Amino acid sequence: MTPAKVFEFQTPDWKLAIAESFRNQGELLEFCEIDSSGLDLNRSEKVRPETGREAGPGHDFPLRVTRYFASLIEKGNALDPLLLQVLPDARELETIEGYSRDPVGDRRSMPVAGLIHKYHGRVLLTLTGACPIHCRYCFRRHFPYQEATVDYNTDGEVMKYLSRHKEIREVILSGGDPLMLSDQKLAKLIVNLNQVAHIRLLRIHSRLLSVLPQRVTETFIETLKQFNGKIILVTHINHPHEITEFNRSAFQLLSQQGFTLLNQAVLLKQINNSAQTLVDLSYKLFAAHIMPYYLHRLDKVQGAAHFDLPAKESHRIYRKMRSRLPGYLLPELVEEIAGRPSKTRCIQ
Repeated sequence: MTPAKVFEFQTPDWKLAIAESFRNQGELLEFCEIDSSGLDLNRSEKVRPETGREAGPGHDFPLRVTRYFASLIEKGNALDPLLLQVLPDARELETIEGYSRDPVGDRRSMPVAGLIHKYHGRVLLTLTGACPIHCRYCFRRHFPYQEATVDYNTDGEVMKYLSRHKEIREVILSGGDPLMLSDQKLAKLIVNLNQVAHIRLLRIHSRLLSVLPQRVTETFIETLKQFNGKIILVTHINHPHEITEFNRSAFQLLSQQGFTLLNQAVLLKQINNSAQTLVDLSYKLFAAHIMPYYLHRLDKVQGAAHFDLPAKESHRIYRKMRSRLPGYLLPELVEEIAGRPSKTRCIQ
């Protein structure tokens, strides 16, 4: 049985919890007991006049934060590292040379709508543009999801592509966040993937697992267990404060069911650009049954340059991490460069 405490925090129904997310900057700041007048002048105050909802810089990437994640933000702290990940900033409107709307070459690597094929032996599906939380550094914040609708019916283009390319062993579910799909839709996709004999690995990249632990239900677990091969769940956790007893219970349950749990973090200015913070994160991940996997340098997406760190500083932080962590807890520092056949190691 699923531990009861996975469901006892806030709204038990994950879809209702999504609906109750913060969409307005003023309401979020009030909840966090932060006086907006004391914020940095770079902060954006733009509001959609027709809805009253916070538009944030660029209007196409509004604020969205689950109440669970907001509850982890330190009250009264305008510089809380979790808050800085989700609070719109006027610097997002600046056009900075070297930062683009397609920083990792997703669009040029999409032979079929919603299917990205960059690397040998694996493909990625952008199942949805929806996310439970809008991270301001998101590398797909400008991605044309409306042009990348995934048709994963048995006679659809995705399944035809997978069937033709027998070198593909792994399918990666991404988005947006793939776990915004219902269990029924996930089940349909899994049943169809089972019909492609050479697909033996299913990897799911999800921020939702950490920011909305209510999503981990018995039905969800049974849905995943229908896949005939091996499942890898890749969480996205950037700071040790993001791990609590609630999502730790969910991670433990997933681990007990035999799923492999890995974590990808992004190295972000003012949020986790400290070796000690990242060392603490690795130990806390391991205690939550998650192995540190990648530490990404920021993808150079337009609107997120203020999160970036110089390569020299990134390397300095990573060397300190390497001197303080056992090898099995040291994530690999990488960056993704469009057109290359794999992610690039930053330090050999």
